[in-house]
Amino acid sequence: MTVRLAHICRHPIKAYGREMLASVRLFAGQGLPFDREWAIAHEAAKLGPGWNPCMNFTRGAKAPALMAVTARLDEPSRQVTLAHPTAGEITVAPDKPTDQARLVAWAEPLIPAARARPAAVVRGGVAMTDSDFPSVSVLSLASLADLSARMGMDLSIHRWRANLWLEGAAPWAEWGWLGQRFRLGDAVLEVVERITRCTATTVDPETGVVVGNTLAALETGYGHQDFGVYARVIEGGEIALGQDWRAA
Repeated sequence: MTVRLAHICRHPIKAYGREMLASVRLFAGQGLPFDREWAIAHEAAKLGPGWNPCMNFTRGAKAPALMAVTARLDEPSRQVTLAHPTAGEITVAPDKPTDQARLVAWAEPLIPAARARPAAVVRGGVAMTDSDFPSVSVLSLASLADLSARMGMDLSIHRWRANLWLEGAAPWAEWGWLGQRFRLGDAVLEVVERITRCTATTVDPETGVVVGNTLAALETGYGHQDFGVYARVIEGGEIALGQDWRAA
């Protein structure tokens, strides 16, 4: 059975939009370049240097409307363009203080009134992933199709905010990949752990509205709330759509 790379997704600002790539160069010991490069801390955040847990940031689990944001990063200028069905479009350079204020103001209406308010754009110098180590998330389209069939609805890949989507594997084959190394293009990745999911995955990413209890479906159907795996980049290199995922 041939397993291939079907999608590459990047999320330049944590929880604020996604974009699709045709190729990317991975680097050993790092996450996907420019993935979760920035994040928006809320007013109650307690931040330390470097990586910080997701509880410090405004995110889809607490603000469903954020799931409908799309993004486009211009790497040379480090400018990000965000778009949302109701908030409209904004282009910012998240490293610039004046643009940080504009971004926080743009985000404000998307956060429910009962939640801590967006307060500051931060950059930790490492990917602000939900794992406490630099990771690349790897998910299976076959597992998504299996869960979609169980729920009786077509689940978008963007509910899961993944980095790499594979096609051609048997459903849930990824659970057997833990501790193994795989070659993808010029890179080598080691699968480290399963990803336990949050309520962000219950949101329709086209509308930002909660539709479909993915967590309940995972729990009742499979006895857990895990979907996808985290991997470490062991050897860097260029990866591109259509390349094989094979044992290293």
